[in-house]
Amino acid sequence: MFLGEYVHTIDDKGRLTIPAKFRGELATGLVVTKGIDRCLVVYPMEVWRGLKGRVAALPVTDRNARDFRRLLFAGASDVVPDGQGRINVPQPLREYAGMDGQVVIVGCDTYIEVWAPERWEGVKARVETDDDNAERWAALGI
Repeated sequence: MFLGEYVHTIDDKGRLTIPAKFRGELATGLVVTKGIDRCLVVYPMEVWRGLKGRVAALPVTDRNARDFRRLLFAGASDVVPDGQGRINVPQPLREYAGMDGQVVIVGCDTYIEVWAPERWEGVKARVETDDDNAERWAALGI
């Protein structure tokens, strides 16, 4: 399970150090890809396989399904962390998410989000201050 918020940096070579707390679940491999909200998403291989199967089952005749498939797979990169817990984040993914230097790594239970700090602050402010959060989340059935 991935929990918490961590500030790290992506070095000049595009390497991102995964928080030590997360490394065990990612040691055998992961996929990093574009997230819906202009962040990056890191999936452990097991979670990726489940998501991949659900996306593959979507009809290719549905435009929304094709667009989502393109977003998810076109920029995806499968990676095994190195001995220091670093992964390489390809330049196109860094550009998509607006990352240059410092990033915020956010645990989201079964996956990780990686944000440019200013984008994360905007999302965090919205989530923590929206007056209609109770109504929005009640609609989720939780």
